[in-house]
Amino acid sequence: MVEVDARAGRAPSVAASRALSAQAGRALVSVARYGNESTAAGTGLMSAADALPMPVAPTVDEAYAFCRRIAHRYGANFSVGFRFLPRRKRFAVYAAYAFCRWADDIADEGQQRAASGGRALDDWQRELEACYAGRPSHPITIALADALRFFDIPKAAFVALIDGCRQDLVKKRYATFEELLQYCRLVALSISDISLAIFGYGTQAAIDHGRSLATALQLTNVTRDIGDDLTRDRVYVPQDELRRFGVSEHDLFDRVEGDGLRQLIEFQIERAESYFRAAEPLLNELSFDSRFPTLLMGGVYATVLQRLRRNPLIVLRKRLSLTPLEKIGVILRRLIRPHFIET
Repeated sequence: MVEVDARAGRAPSVAASRALSAQAGRALVSVARYGNESTAAGTGLMSAADALPMPVAPTVDEAYAFCRRIAHRYGANFSVGFRFLPRRKRFAVYAAYAFCRWADDIADEGQQRAASGGRALDDWQRELEACYAGRPSHPITIALADALRFFDIPKAAFVALIDGCRQDLVKKRYATFEELLQYCRLVALSISDISLAIFGYGTQAAIDHGRSLATALQLTNVTRDIGDDLTRDRVYVPQDELRRFGVSEHDLFDRVEGDGLRQLIEFQIERAESYFRAAEPLLNELSFDSRFPTLLMGGVYATVLQRLRRNPLIVLRKRLSLTPLEKIGVILRRLIRPHFIET
């Protein structure tokens, strides 16, 4: 079982040598990329820095509490599964999610000014370096540095995530699916590597299966957020696939709800579901206490795809989200049939 206790050889302490104020935190990072999953397309939420009070000189427990608030506010779908993790893994996931979320926020704040966004991401990467050196100065990295005492989370995965956010500042179109997959490898697959380091797994096969699941989640986001991304002049759906289905960018931006767009979205749904199916073996590779939480995380997103199948064109009008009752249904059904995709 690969589940490393990283206390040996890690940074000597989690001292918050220079805790950032809320104001400094806002200067470092801002607005949310994915926002509230129930928000109508294009409205979005304030960034975590603006919406949540920043603890000043927090204890480790206060830092984790801040990360938890970020996860539950901005990752409502993911956090369904988070809640079922054992405490130490749950807290580590909160810290890792918050770090990635904060980087995502920078990409959105900096979309109008790529240079300033790039500098803010440079600052956040320097904070990552300080975190791994045992000198965190931000509530999120204080929590993350503590998590590193117990889990050998690869720094390279966070760096790749930040590189993906840098790409978001300058690249807003993807010519082919292969080009989109390259972006997924930076953003989604880094999340897989971070998660597996916390969850624990049995063999190296888990890495490929975990990356299939991460890609499925990212492709679900791409499909669900088509309308919301238009407000940021981002079109993640590959350009050659738009042409194949007879959909122009003008149609997207004018929100023309035609048959071609319906078929295009149905194609995106089918492809994302194929990645969920490819990820199924992961559930038997994970440490036992991480299997059901992972099943729920994937199951919630797979259920979003099922909902989109009923009304594909809703993506132009709102970001589809599951109600609390629907999430309870996901939990109950996965207790009976432990698969990402319901058959």
